[in-house]
Amino acid sequence: MTRGNQREKDRERAQARTKGSKTKEDGLTPEQRRERDGKALQEKAAKKAAQASGAGESAGGKGKNDKK
Repeated sequence: MTRGNQREKDRERAQARTKGSKTKEDGLTPEQRRERDGKALQEKAAKKAAQASGAGESAGGKGKNDKK
């Protein structure tokens, strides 16, 4: 039933993994983060809509509604 220091070593490894990863420490409040993310999503949707309207039928290829 003894595990030696395996548990402590595993905790150290877990801390080392999370230490190097990206965290939510961007200094923003949840409201600011929500606003920032919403703006990014709106820009992304506008870009995609502009690309779709600009491409139209001439794009061909990978459209799901292509009927041949």
